[in-house]
Amino acid sequence: MDAQDLSKAAYERCELCPRRCGAGRAAGEAGACGATARLRVARSALHFWEEPPISGEAGSGAIFFSGCPLRCVFCQNHEISQEGFGLEVSPSRLARMMLELEGQGALNVNLVTPLHFAPHVVEALGLARKAGLTLPIVCNTSGYERPEVVRAMAPYVDVWLTDFKYASADLAAELSRARDYPEVATAALAEMLSSLREGGGEELDGSGAMRRGIIVRHLVLPGHADDSCAVLDRVWELCGNEVDLSVMNQYTPNDRCRRAGGDLSRAVTDEEYELVLDHADDLGFERLWWQQGGTVSESFVPAFDATGVRGPELSDGGPDAPARG
Repeated sequence: MDAQDLSKAAYERCELCPRRCGAGRAAGEAGACGATARLRVARSALHFWEEPPISGEAGSGAIFFSGCPLRCVFCQNHEISQEGFGLEVSPSRLARMMLELEGQGALNVNLVTPLHFAPHVVEALGLARKAGLTLPIVCNTSGYERPEVVRAMAPYVDVWLTDFKYASADLAAELSRARDYPEVATAALAEMLSSLREGGGEELDGSGAMRRGIIVRHLVLPGHADDSCAVLDRVWELCGNEVDLSVMNQYTPNDRCRRAGGDLSRAVTDEEYELVLDHADDLGFERLWWQQGGTVSESFVPAFDATGVRGPELSDGGPDAPARG
């Protein structure tokens, strides 16, 4: 698959994600991601809770897409990832959202879980660039992506902000219905790293904002610090210090997990988190991001209320972005 393959014909028998479900999304059938070929967006706004090279002080221009190929039982964004919230928009409107975010002073355009809509995203990015968009593009992904799609998207993506959730196939099957997650995420990350190397490696601007690079995120899950350490082993073996590592302790039980009981009904302990951070230090990660206490809060989840989604489209694809300031 290359960039030319990311046309809307891909929705006719969809194989965009590793599920390769073959759904006729163009005809209105929902795929394993829960989406048809109708592009849906839940929120477009400045976001201040990403890693410092992404959010800085100005904020990241985050666009949250509806649907997701994974079905994580602990998902904090379940309203959009599994319950389908979002408004239908055109690629032209999506392009205009990107320009609006640049006008608001965003450091980048942060596309959150976008690749099951890859053909629409490519079209919108083309329109936005033609209309004057200059910001770096961040692809914010679960890591559960086909390497072929990563390769096809590489010309459009400057920063990969990718999860690496599990090293254990059994845990991936139990919590995300994706036994193949560890191998898929490893292959996808390898492709991201290849594209980064081809582009010349990581690049930061004078303020420390990332213009090109990879940040690998890992959310420590309560009761599974051993798997977290195994994830870090995989990332180190593949990437070493060519990527930034972000180890997060913000796991917050959702209603489903609280009702089920067990480890996932509680927060990560300080001891569990420190164990994983110590392992990252022992491996040799030099650019390591971590979270301090008090992060267990649903305040990290933005309001999915269609903020920034409604509005005008580009005028014939022309350069009509709002003035910055």
